[in-house]
Amino acid sequence: MTGLGGLIALGTQSLWLGLLVFLRVGAAVFALPGLGEPWVPPRLRLMLALLLSVAILPAVAILLPPGPPTLALLVQALACETLIGLFLGLILRLFVFALQTAGTIASQATSLSQLLGTVAAEPMPALGHVLSVAALALLMGTGFHVKAAGYLILSYQLMPPMTLPDAAILAQISRNEVSHAFALAFSLAAPFVILSALYNLTLGFINKAMPQLMVAFVGAPVITLGAMALMALVAPMLLSAWLAQVDGFLASPFR
Repeated sequence: MTGLGGLIALGTQSLWLGLLVFLRVGAAVFALPGLGEPWVPPRLRLMLALLLSVAILPAVAILLPPGPPTLALLVQALACETLIGLFLGLILRLFVFALQTAGTIASQATSLSQLLGTVAAEPMPALGHVLSVAALALLMGTGFHVKAAGYLILSYQLMPPMTLPDAAILAQISRNEVSHAFALAFSLAAPFVILSALYNLTLGFINKAMPQLMVAFVGAPVITLGAMALMALVAPMLLSAWLAQVDGFLASPFR
């Protein structure tokens, strides 16, 4: 009986620690880029969360509370770990929002906002849709699942388990990361903004010199072709710069 009782206690403790990890990882996977996309089936996301939890558990088990599970601890874990996991996923999701915002700025600047209509799950300008899909493919192709596991392991040192983070600290981190996301979006869209400025400036000079010329009919094909050519030219550099920003954040989060 002693051996059986010890085995049952060990199994209960292991399941409890696994649940603690799963609460944080599951909430994070819900919002992580690539793993938490709307088109990923819910069952697949659940399996990914379980696999990540199993991979992370040995690395963070020593940081988890060793006490026996109780109803009060379960309620505390649901509140704390779920909130932390969702926060971690949303902070990383800001990089995808930055890319989509860059695509929106570029599309509006170059009159390509309705090129593909509503192909995406949500209405999105063409350049934003193309860039976000390409970025997610690049992210997953470079081993994002391994980077995400390391990011979640590191989060246990930055945000201890079973403890609600300070609201002021979360607000400060959110403000910094949102500001960085908008700065990154404008930096990525800068080539298209510059092209749009040169286009409108040129059109203004032509219209001033030849008022009778319908410059809009002449300029519309030029800006469309120029934007598509510029997209093909700079997209690899934009995606490389974006991936470097994501890798830099994962290596040193909440800098």
